[in-house]
Amino acid sequence: MNHSVANDQMVIGRFAPSPTGPLHLGSLVAALGSYLMAKRSGGIWHLRMEDLDQPRVVPGIADDMLATLESLGFQWDGEVVYQSRRTDHYREAAQELVRRGLAYPCGCTRAEIAQIASAPHEDGLVYPGICRDGLPASKVERALRVKVYDEVISFDDVIMGRYSQHLSASCGDFVIHRADGPYAYHLAVVVDDAALGVNQVVRGADLLSSTPRQIYLQRLFGYVTPSYCHLPLVTGPDGAKLSKRDHAVSIAAGRDLAGEGGALLLSALRFLGQSPPPALEGAAPGEVLQWGVASFDQSAVPRTSAPFVR
Repeated sequence: MNHSVANDQMVIGRFAPSPTGPLHLGSLVAALGSYLMAKRSGGIWHLRMEDLDQPRVVPGIADDMLATLESLGFQWDGEVVYQSRRTDHYREAAQELVRRGLAYPCGCTRAEIAQIASAPHEDGLVYPGICRDGLPASKVERALRVKVYDEVISFDDVIMGRYSQHLSASCGDFVIHRADGPYAYHLAVVVDDAALGVNQVVRGADLLSSTPRQIYLQRLFGYVTPSYCHLPLVTGPDGAKLSKRDHAVSIAAGRDLAGEGGALLLSALRFLGQSPPPALEGAAPGEVLQWGVASFDQSAVPRTSAPFVR
């Protein structure tokens, strides 16, 4: 199944950072890639703050991210969406799955699952289905889980190529809401992308393995599956993914984005395999973005994660 946006269809993309720390080099690459892939064909680029996990949200960071993106020349379409204000939509979606018999209450603790589950998958333990046929009388509801079946979910990523996952073997019935916490990322992102009409998702490769669960939910709700493009990750010198604390690209972190923003964007373009001309050295951010919109070549984007070279 090839998930690419049709030539006659307007691209609707988005950038969706979590305001749990300042914008860093990795999130700058994701912002730039998603922006250029939407705008190169005259498409729409939305901005969404994925601030559902309120205890992890750092006060003031969402506003700092917006100001940082503006200083770098990014312009988004429409109002900024905040997931923390959309809980009713996620609740309605979860209740629909319960009504249709596609989701059920689970009373298992992590310790109980760990005792019974098979070897852990890259995204955690595989749920062994303890509560699938009904919540045992001795248990209280701790979460809602979506039923998955013996099928393989496959899609063609624009950058990473064919990717397949057997959901029942890799994660089992997965959580869409915890009784003591927010609705799960997988549910929220699927509901939000459908509400915005997003048909192109460009983001970091750390989310590649979660995509089959999102496609599965899209199918349950009858939503259209977007085109997916997972970009290589920016790593530290040791090859590990950058943390939110590393290499902040932020006004609040003291960066002079008016002076160095163009250079940062040029470095991000090169990280994405592009070849901006020497004449752009010293250019303002807006001029660099203008070149990127006109010249971005998705076929040049590497699949391999690497350090960010300035």
